[in-house]
Amino acid sequence: MSPPTLFSLPEARMRFMNSTRDALKNKTIKPLLTAFSQVPGSENEKKLTLDQAFRVALEEEIINKASCENVLAIISLVINGVIEGICTASTPFVLLGDVLDCLPLDQCDRIFTFVEKNVTTWKSNTFYSAGKNYLLRMCNDLLRRLSKSQNTVFCGRIQLFLARLFPLSEKSGLNLQSQFNLENITVFNTSEQDSTLGQKHAEEREEGMEVEEGEMGDDEAPTSCSIPIDYNLYRKFWSLQDYFRNPVQCYEKVSWKIFLKVLCLLYFLSILGVYKYVLLLKFQAKQLLLF
Repeated sequence: MSPPTLFSLPEARMRFMNSTRDALKNKTIKPLLTAFSQVPGSENEKKLTLDQAFRVALEEEIINKASCENVLAIISLVINGVIEGICTASTPFVLLGDVLDCLPLDQCDRIFTFVEKNVTTWKSNTFYSAGKNYLLRMCNDLLRRLSKSQNTVFCGRIQLFLARLFPLSEKSGLNLQSQFNLENITVFNTSEQDSTLGQKHAEEREEGMEVEEGEMGDDEAPTSCSIPIDYNLYRKFWSLQDYFRNPVQCYEKVSWKIFLKVLCLLYFLSILGVYKYVLLLKFQAKQLLLF
């Protein structure tokens, strides 16, 4: 009886490299499945060797400045390999990270489109546990490279992808320790005289004193304000930001009563405003019918 053949890393790597090229050329995973079953050694040894072969193949494509289609073909082949059980579940995410680190932003946009389309695959049981941290790190690295003013759409796509990928119970998106940014203070005028609204009213009163009754400037025309501005409503609305900045103060009895009072006031004002607007439209429609 002949002894079992031992695992040889150089031979296995060469065999997997050739099988990877054949698989990419024929666009099928069958050459890799055949090579994986024929190479001697444990399953873990063969998986790690095949993972390395994929990284070498990807490196060659990047050095040769291949198109994004060729790069995505390798990653798609790795995904199929994970599903077939011949690759490690984290390999597709490692390759995606390598690609996004090496390519310029315009090509990263195309690669990320592939990532977005496969969000259902990443959320499956086969990939989610192994790849969620890789995807989060990859997206954060991309956001650091992007400009929030010039690449607004791309940044929004990354945020939406993360929202679709992670559940609401994900710890990385929860404030488990109830820490709040107390330095985020919303500044607004607490008195009407200091506000731009109060200054505008004062200027209007001064201008009204200068122009006699019945007179009008050449370029001026009578204007009517369709939306009345109330300073008290303005002040109470923006005072709510302090409770959103530090919600803990709602546990105090006095602060909680003030918070509820302001909320109820804004709620009834919004309903009353809509109701008055509807009545005004109906009244105007009746006036038009009379004429």
